[in-house]
Amino acid sequence: MKSLQQLHTFGLPAHCTDFVRIQSVHSAHTFIAQHLEQPFYLLGQGSNTAFVADYQGTVAEVALKGIDVQENDSHYIIKAAAGESWHELVVYCLKHTMYGFENLALIPGTVGAAPIQNIGAYGVEVERFIKSVQYIDLKTNQVHSIAAKDCEFGYRDSIFKHALWQKAMIVGVTFLLPKAWQPVVTYGELAALHAPSAQDIFNKVVEVRQAKLPDPNVLGNAGSFFKNPIISCETLAALHQQFPSMPFYPLDAEAVKIPAAWLIDQLGFKGQFEGGIRCHPKQALVLTNAEQGTGEQLLSLARRIKNAVAEQFSIDLEHEVQLIGAKGKVLL
Repeated sequence: MKSLQQLHTFGLPAHCTDFVRIQSVHSAHTFIAQHLEQPFYLLGQGSNTAFVADYQGTVAEVALKGIDVQENDSHYIIKAAAGESWHELVVYCLKHTMYGFENLALIPGTVGAAPIQNIGAYGVEVERFIKSVQYIDLKTNQVHSIAAKDCEFGYRDSIFKHALWQKAMIVGVTFLLPKAWQPVVTYGELAALHAPSAQDIFNKVVEVRQAKLPDPNVLGNAGSFFKNPIISCETLAALHQQFPSMPFYPLDAEAVKIPAAWLIDQLGFKGQFEGGIRCHPKQALVLTNAEQGTGEQLLSLARRIKNAVAEQFSIDLEHEVQLIGAKGKVLL
């Protein structure tokens, strides 16, 4: 049995039957060939995964490294291996005057995890820069490249969470960064910046994230635990009759996004404990492993929050973090 406590940022006590670190495409093919009929779970840096029980199978850490940059008249073409740190790629591009990723600074996790989650922050989602994703089909053991338009990107969502869940091992991502850079400063604290450079935006994003979110190296967590729910404008109008101060962000003519943190905060969960798991006192959307918590305690607190929000607001919260139990994915 291999301990998983240091392999996911929640730091919950859990084990797996076996553990493998994959550092090349060749070793990926070998691993897949040997585990076709056996249960396994693919892991990056474990920043969006919580092992809530001992996993009965092999955990494979995808740790392929390498960055290759080419360019044409209009774009930089960046090919990054799946095991590269996302934040370090952002820093690398900024250092080499390739701009666009700065709004996505300090998001934990790997390059390979970025398209799965369609990571986003401060008005930017990674899908806008993705050209294609390279993956190995786990049934055929063949490498495929899927174009961004076929990835079914949505809010914190992609084909890799659905049709290709546990059917594909992402080995690399190809990005296009436009040479004609335009800053995106429409969101939150960035709106106060005047004619910022990409470095200015990067610095502000890092500053705000460090102020708002607990460092997983210090306090076990996986960032935002729940997605911000999307509801219809009609539903919002009805809710505003009862909760006139409910904030929202328009998405289009028919839908709005509601801050999940506001919903949770209204119900008094900030600072609450369930055993050693705590709803962060500064940011209600973050659940933390404050005092040697367990997977059962995390599930219990998350379910309490989900049920309370449903009862009070008739809104269904969906968890953003992948919860992995003995047999695989666990739903609240």
